[in-house]
Amino acid sequence: MPLVSMNEFLPKAKANKFAVGQFNMNNLEFAQSIVEAAEELKSPFIYGVSEGALKYMGIEFTVAIAEAAAKKSGLPIALHLDHGSSFEVAMKCIRAGFSSVMFDGSHYSFEENIRLTKEVVKAAHAMGVSVEGELGTIGGVEDDISVDEADASLAKPEEAIRFYEETGVDCLAIAVGTAHGMYAGEPNIRFEIIEQVSKAIPVPVVLHGGSGVPDEMIQKAIAAGVGKINVNTENQVAATAAVRDVLNKDAKVYDPRKYLTPARKAMVEVVKSKIQLFGSSNQA
Repeated sequence: MPLVSMNEFLPKAKANKFAVGQFNMNNLEFAQSIVEAAEELKSPFIYGVSEGALKYMGIEFTVAIAEAAAKKSGLPIALHLDHGSSFEVAMKCIRAGFSSVMFDGSHYSFEENIRLTKEVVKAAHAMGVSVEGELGTIGGVEDDISVDEADASLAKPEEAIRFYEETGVDCLAIAVGTAHGMYAGEPNIRFEIIEQVSKAIPVPVVLHGGSGVPDEMIQKAIAAGVGKINVNTENQVAATAAVRDVLNKDAKVYDPRKYLTPARKAMVEVVKSKIQLFGSSNQA
């Protein structure tokens, strides 16, 4: 099966009150773990790829890995640019074979964010590629993106609704109190913002910063209208812990297969737990 647009499954997610996971691909082991978990649970999913990951893996290898996973598994898989910083980066990814892109114009003024997002949507939709937009500023750290808690800002529901109406994005990430990375305490998610926006627009709300959010909060967010949830840090933490465990137990280990296999197994368990939590099992 070829890579698909997020529109292959996000409308169904919104209608049936489940969420599809975006699991970030940082290398081959991440990609293998994610698809293995999804195959077992028969779930659609999204490979998220940040600009930092693209620099690390190379765009040709990234697309080839995702296409191989889609062909082997037969699952509906989207390959999605995460936090694309410009029209040019989005178009480069589309030309290379990405089936979905995010344009993150949240650091621009509201009007400029609309204008730039519209340009991406127009070009991407002409190619059958789905687009995610972002409104408000999500705190935390992810690759080259770092937003201090004091600089994070919640999305205004009336602006989010207008943003959708003027851009036509296929899903909308709004800042509601989550953050990239792991949480020092418990996040203060504004569920009323999610619900107000979700009721007013036909496309799903996206929750960034899904790592470390308590299960009951995730379930409440999905009930309020979240249809896509991003997870990266939890996989990174699980993989790194597994590698450290192997190397700490035996300093003579040098074969990467000896420590990356446990890392893959650890990530499979993380992804399976998220798929079950999100309710996307057997939705492929």
